[in-house]
Amino acid sequence: MSFPFRSSLSFCRSLFHSSFLPHYQVPYRLSSSFHTKTRTTSFLLTMAPPSILRDNEDGSESGLGESHADMNWEGLGFSLTPTDYMHVMKCSKGEKFSQGSLVRYGNIEISPAAGILNYGQGIFEGLKAYRTEDGRILLFRPEENALRMKIGAERLCMPSPSVEQFVDAVKQTVLANKRWIPPTGKGTLYLRPLLIGTGAALGVAPSPEYTFLIYCSPVGNYHTGGALNLKVEDKFYRSIAGNGGTGGIKSVTNYAPVYTSTTEAKANGFSDVLFLDSATGKHIEEATACNVFVVKENVIFTPAIDGTILPGITRKTIIDIAMDLGYKVEECSISVEEMMSADEVFCTGTAVVVTSVASVTYKETRAEYKTGAETLSEKLRGILVGIQTGRVEDKKSWTVQVE
Repeated sequence: MSFPFRSSLSFCRSLFHSSFLPHYQVPYRLSSSFHTKTRTTSFLLTMAPPSILRDNEDGSESGLGESHADMNWEGLGFSLTPTDYMHVMKCSKGEKFSQGSLVRYGNIEISPAAGILNYGQGIFEGLKAYRTEDGRILLFRPEENALRMKIGAERLCMPSPSVEQFVDAVKQTVLANKRWIPPTGKGTLYLRPLLIGTGAALGVAPSPEYTFLIYCSPVGNYHTGGALNLKVEDKFYRSIAGNGGTGGIKSVTNYAPVYTSTTEAKANGFSDVLFLDSATGKHIEEATACNVFVVKENVIFTPAIDGTILPGITRKTIIDIAMDLGYKVEECSISVEEMMSADEVFCTGTAVVVTSVASVTYKETRAEYKTGAETLSEKLRGILVGIQTGRVEDKKSWTVQVE
């Protein structure tokens, strides 16, 4: 049986609180941007990249020579662990981003009238750095994140870094926080690029200034309970819904609206929520932060990218891997009923990677699916993670070595 599918500047002239900056008299670089007043000098200063930062009394670089940070890698979950440095770049409206800087990770100071705070003018990305068995550090398709950010920025009337600037900033952030990359098999270094309107504006209008910032944290599994148990949400929608909305970009405004649904679902024992389309309320779209795939009689189906759901980079990769293996993949509309009768369901995303779905509950009906080592999702996950960590040959040049 087959499915009938169809498919003022510098953060308002004050970017960083001096409370998180170390009190050194040297070495600093004088600069007209990314400045703060310190207690040891009256100059406006900015911290130089880590290559010339000295944290220890003997002049050595604190932590940067260590292979790993001193922490329990076995207990990693998907939560924030503050690392050493973050990358910051800024520009004014109508201009282009210029060279950014690495600064100590810490709180930022921002105008209460900033566009991101008042009108949600901001987007973000998520990607990971992987440590291979032979000690190399790899990124996975970072240019795709850069391109997706540019599309989102255009939709929200923001300037954005070039692809080259984005990838270079990611590399700098990884190298500066190299000791926080977990050992092979223990986790990854998750990077969060942000593009936000930081200039002050009272009226409903694009911000006069923008900041591109990347911070990072070592992480383990996003879901720690194995296969997922999803609940179909039929009251609320994931984003500013429908064609022409913001479902197809990583706008910050897409995520807080899911809290009501996910909080209730998790309180009732579910792992996550699966959202439906706003036009009919009959077709599945995606979960809170991941795309969805359905398998029926060895054919793979996934909701089509039509502007209402996020064009996931992991989603795109899994489609390519599956097709290379000889599987038929259809991007189309998938009704709830079609999903409920599927053989297998799985989710994909930077955070969840590829994770099997054990069950989906829709109203009073619960459907259960194949899970375990013999499933297609586990086969696809093994290949994907193998490529990302250098254990499987990268024939498509998806990985980028950081050195």
